[in-house]
Amino acid sequence: MTTRRAASPPRGEALRMPVLTGLLLVLAALAIAGGLAIGDRTLPSGTVLDALVSKAGRVDTILVWTLRLPRSLAAFLAGAGLALAGFLLQALTRNPLAGPGLTGVSAGAVAPIVAAFVFWPALSSVWYPLVGFAGGMAAASATFLIASGRMASPLHLALGGMSVSLFLHAVTTYVLLLSGPQVPSLLFWLAGGLQGRSWPQLAAMTPFVAVALAGALSIHRVVDLLSLSEGAAMGMGLRLALWRPLVLFLAVLPVAGIVPVAGPIAFVGLAAPHIARLLRPPGSGWAMTLAAAIGGLTTVLADLIARSIAAPRELPVGLVTALIGGPVFLYLVQRPRALAVEACR
Repeated sequence: MTTRRAASPPRGEALRMPVLTGLLLVLAALAIAGGLAIGDRTLPSGTVLDALVSKAGRVDTILVWTLRLPRSLAAFLAGAGLALAGFLLQALTRNPLAGPGLTGVSAGAVAPIVAAFVFWPALSSVWYPLVGFAGGMAAASATFLIASGRMASPLHLALGGMSVSLFLHAVTTYVLLLSGPQVPSLLFWLAGGLQGRSWPQLAAMTPFVAVALAGALSIHRVVDLLSLSEGAAMGMGLRLALWRPLVLFLAVLPVAGIVPVAGPIAFVGLAAPHIARLLRPPGSGWAMTLAAAIGGLTTVLADLIARSIAAPRELPVGLVTALIGGPVFLYLVQRPRALAVEACR
């Protein structure tokens, strides 16, 4: 692969991306810290601090250490992973409408997990990420095939993804009808939620997101070239037959780890990459970093709203992200340059 040496940016421009990324991470940290006090039982800040430093088995300590802290960290990780998946899918297809939802990846991960949960209860949930990964890869491949290639137009890809998603949603609904008393818990999971998630679920999700993020950042120059035309990428020595499947693998990997824990969370993977591009990052490396930080911050805030707005009851996080993400995406649609194919670079 031929690489190009970019001209050094001005000093102020070189500092802008680290500052923006640091600001987003600080906001996410503040939101996570605020989430330690918010829930069906609101805790004063002093009680939260005591619980953080205390090793005693008090109720407040359990609330903070066992429930709220890992849940907020899982929300950030899930949002970051979905945003990364959306960015890679948009770059791979040069299609601004690509994302885990519209390419069928989320539905492809959900359907086999629901089927395994209902028809094969003896299967440990440890295997669900692998089941979801296989389903997500198969669904993405089917979408690209229906859309007649990876460089399909936004319309063809959207129609192909919708067709695959609708078919898989129908399969999931049929399986739900056969699941009997498990329906309520499955429906809440299908709406996207983090209720009751703790350190084991966070530990199960982390390797998938971490490997995908590290892999994507390590090949950011390849992602830059994939965003060009096919001829230009091949002319610069990029082996498309090798790199396209690898990028698709890295895009599906975080979804496979997130869906078994948090369910399908809508709009984060679609909108976060576009918001990141509006900040004009100099390349795919910083764009992916910004998208991951924006996705993580958005999901943490959505989780805070989901668990507090109707307390003591909880709303599904996916419902909140859809309510927030829908208007945001409509705003982006009204700005053609934000969704232009060139913006996928």
